[in-house]
Amino acid sequence: MTASTTASAPPAGKSALLSVEDALARVLDDVRVLGPEQVALAQAPGRTLAHDLAAALTNPPFDASAMDGYAVRAEDLSGNTPTLRVVGESAAGWPYAGSVRPGEAVRIFTGAALPDGADTIVIQENTLADPESVRILEAPRKGANVRWRGSDFHEGEAVLTAGTRLIPRHVLLAASAGHAMLAVVRKPVVAILSTGDELVEPSDRPMAGQIVASNAYGLAAMIEAAGGEPRSIGIARDDAEDLAHKFQEAAGADILVTTGGASVGDHDLVRPSLEAWGASLNFYKIAMRPGKPVFFGTRGSTRLLGLPGNPLSMMIAARIFLVPLLARLLGRTDKLAPVPAKLTVALPANGPRTHYMRARLDTSAHEPLVAPLGGQDSAFVRALVEANCLAIIPANAPALPAGSTIDVLALDF
Repeated sequence: MTASTTASAPPAGKSALLSVEDALARVLDDVRVLGPEQVALAQAPGRTLAHDLAAALTNPPFDASAMDGYAVRAEDLSGNTPTLRVVGESAAGWPYAGSVRPGEAVRIFTGAALPDGADTIVIQENTLADPESVRILEAPRKGANVRWRGSDFHEGEAVLTAGTRLIPRHVLLAASAGHAMLAVVRKPVVAILSTGDELVEPSDRPMAGQIVASNAYGLAAMIEAAGGEPRSIGIARDDAEDLAHKFQEAAGADILVTTGGASVGDHDLVRPSLEAWGASLNFYKIAMRPGKPVFFGTRGSTRLLGLPGNPLSMMIAARIFLVPLLARLLGRTDKLAPVPAKLTVALPANGPRTHYMRARLDTSAHEPLVAPLGGQDSAFVRALVEANCLAIIPANAPALPAGSTIDVLALDF
């Protein structure tokens, strides 16, 4: 049993923060898969298949030899080292035009069509041959070394299912099945807006009180890796008019992601500015750390996701909420859920918020082991590079001894 199933829930009440599970359920509620578009095979890797894919042809398209050797009739192989008359040759792309009759053999090469009348391939290593005859030193079983027509798949047979995120082996199969174009789900368009008077682009040297605006770049890379189309709309200052102008640039996006300005300070204007823009906010503030100041809402068909300005908190919150949202819009069937692993160290009791600890997952042992990293301060971005997963410590979890089973969430960004 994982720690997530044994911890007690936070007390209910008006002031209670929304749990991660409830927040994610709201984010994913009533999300429909986007429509399809056609792409060439060369553009298919990384895209999500929109419909089940049926083979447009049969593979192999004919009975073919799997080895270099001789095409023969199995019934001619009885007796001690039989000798057969060689009547021709079948090479890839150049099939033998005649039929193999009793006592005959055809020299054949890998990938070549099996001649009519033949049902077995004797590999050349098991023969002694001259231009006119071949002596069989070791007779194989009937049907040996033949790739029979349709033994891979038949025309009309489903070879890939909708929701498959296409990787090279899927593209290879689609091409083998006779498809030059594929119907894939349209990429979700994600507008990215960084907010804050203190932000400068990485190309600028920060002055006193300024920091580099790294969030948009990390988010864009994550969105692209998850199958979306990122569109940065720049930096908005802590000014309602500037925010309103930037929101207009997000018109038509499937998702608008903002970073920063999501708390309740005098300079945190993102939420009230969105509401003034006509957005309806579903929730804000989550019982998680890092990443408490997360909000979600909608405006028309655009979903709004507000993430913390702290880069590490932002990336973790995006992995928990944005990546599953993109997967739902794409109709992806690959698994994004946490997996169990055993702690290598003891952990103290947790507070009222689910803690996502940067950690290292080791799968080389007979069971997965997870070791939280030192330095869990949310300002330490470097820890994200050193980690390969998030160790999930549930809200109000008791002290966990080494060997306890907990859930871990892969970091694939």
